[in-house]
Amino acid sequence: MLPNGIEDLVDENTILIQRTLRSGQSIYHDGNVVLLGDVNPGAELVAGGNIIVLGTLRGVVHAGVNGDEKAIIIAFKLLPTQLRIANHITRAPDDEQVKSEQPEIARVKGGIVTIEAFQNGGERQRKGS
Repeated sequence: MLPNGIEDLVDENTILIQRTLRSGQSIYHDGNVVLLGDVNPGAELVAGGNIIVLGTLRGVVHAGVNGDEKAIIIAFKLLPTQLRIANHITRAPDDEQVKSEQPEIARVKGGIVTIEAFQNGGERQRKGS
């Protein structure tokens, strides 16, 4: 079971990228993007759907580029230069150094971009010995 609000992440139009985006590099995709790596400052990640970064996100990120306000952005460390969802734009405050110790999720709520701790809705099960 997926956590509330991210059930729509399951989509056939999803790409998996396994590398770090460095300054000057960009990725554009009309669906969802899952990146196993970091997005460094100066890099850009743009998707028509949702974006999940299993690493540190420090560059420019734009989810829901075609106007989808339900798009979300999840990252292990969410420290973007600029974050966009649909036509909503935000960036980190100049004087604030927020360092979360857990993954965060950005989404549009009430017409503004909010960033919250990502709550895993399911419990993990392991095989016991």
